[in-house]
Amino acid sequence: MKPVVLLRYIWAFPNTMLGLILAFPAFVSGGRISRIDGVLEISGRSTAWMLQRIPFVGTASAMTFGHVVLAVDEAVHERWREHERMHVRQYEQWGPLFIPVYLACYYAARLRGEDGYYGNRFEAEAFGNKRSVT
Repeated sequence: MKPVVLLRYIWAFPNTMLGLILAFPAFVSGGRISRIDGVLEISGRSTAWMLQRIPFVGTASAMTFGHVVLAVDEAVHERWREHERMHVRQYEQWGPLFIPVYLACYYAARLRGEDGYYGNRFEAEAFGNKRSVT
């Protein structure tokens, strides 16, 4: 592994650990776990249950934490892989600051009268919009 790649993994590691903790029920309940391009993709009934009950947000089909992507099933991983990989790159850029900055962008969008998800600069970048997080 190249030193710069290793540094990206280390910088994103606190978030990856959070993803592994949240994925633990999938590990013990027979969920599907794959490693694709250096990212763990995890799905299963327990993961789907959790993604349908996110505090303050509601539901999600997939969610990324560092180098861990949780999804309700394999079809969602396939459909949203490129989008979630952009979030992996954002975690590599922002490291442990990603979640607080993401949440700040979410609430800033709400204060502007926009949707907190679609108005979030990180989501705009992941959807391929011209808006950038830098």
